[in-house]
Amino acid sequence: MLMVRLRTRPPRALAIAALLVTAACGSEANHASSSDAAHSSDAGSSDGGVSAPPWLGGVSLAGAEFGTNVPGVYGTDYTYPTTAEVDYFVGKGMRALRIPFLWERLQPTLNMALDATELGRLDAIVAYALGKGAYVVLDPHDYARYSGNLVGSAAVPNSALADLWTRLATKYAAAPHVIFALMNEPNTMPTEQWLSAANAAIAAIRATGAQHLVLVPGNAWTGAHSWAETWYGSSNATVMLGVVDAANNYAYEVHQYLDSNSSGTATTCVSGTIGSERLAGFTDWLVANGRRGFLGELGGGRNATCYQAVDDMLDHLDAHRDVWVGFTVWAAGPWWGAYEFSLEPAGAVDAPEVAYVTPHL
Repeated sequence: MLMVRLRTRPPRALAIAALLVTAACGSEANHASSSDAAHSSDAGSSDGGVSAPPWLGGVSLAGAEFGTNVPGVYGTDYTYPTTAEVDYFVGKGMRALRIPFLWERLQPTLNMALDATELGRLDAIVAYALGKGAYVVLDPHDYARYSGNLVGSAAVPNSALADLWTRLATKYAAAPHVIFALMNEPNTMPTEQWLSAANAAIAAIRATGAQHLVLVPGNAWTGAHSWAETWYGSSNATVMLGVVDAANNYAYEVHQYLDSNSSGTATTCVSGTIGSERLAGFTDWLVANGRRGFLGELGGGRNATCYQAVDDMLDHLDAHRDVWVGFTVWAAGPWWGAYEFSLEPAGAVDAPEVAYVTPHL
């Protein structure tokens, strides 16, 4: 069973009961809005229409989702990726930069305006990355919750998530290289409830005129290995076929780790071929149903078996680019320190994982 991975320094394993209290707060750590012109250089047609993106290989740049203190103090409880990190990873050939952030910080009150200061911080790194030729994946890192309440509940109705995406889609309507990832790892809810929320958010995005690529996760932490399983209720493989997108420009976002329970909480990997083995069933599902997939998180520890497993997993994606559109490795970001999954360089020395990722970009 896939467990939650609130983003802490290792060890990351947390009890499911703790998730229900803290998941909405995203990660833990102890540690100006740009002009329209900055985005217009990235725009396609004036109505926000986009063509199919190229292969999207890259990394998650974490930090803005850190901290259990919400909204917290910027620079103390959480941070944003740096321009130097964008330069480094784009220089390595990574075209997709996933930016996790907390919904509660960006929109402190449901259905109200986005916080101008927080939006400015997010937009500054988005605009910089777009200017460097990257695609940016916006990732509300909230596990289908807001302040601990499930999306689709009376406290957080589907219309609230739709409102968030209406505002973000409107903001980035002229920037088609921005990709809309609806939510990080929905879990512990009926799959049908999540599908209803996802469809409401997609409809809201399309109502703005934005035709951007949308990444749609499944229930149960959107694990590729459990896509067709039913321990969490109705399977993603059955229910998520009900995604409705007027623009037909979406892909299913799944996550997959390589440790014994697919949680990403251990730095050991089952075998050198576990990556392709855990993706195979989901890939077959994509092929059978004429759908597309995006691997939003993957990672392994710093050891030979994990390096082989990551390479094997990305080989699998390479062999099935007809249905996969790309991947982002977990993770980089300025506050990871000695975290074994970090792709951050140590001075001028690349993290060892980089050598196993770059051939697949």
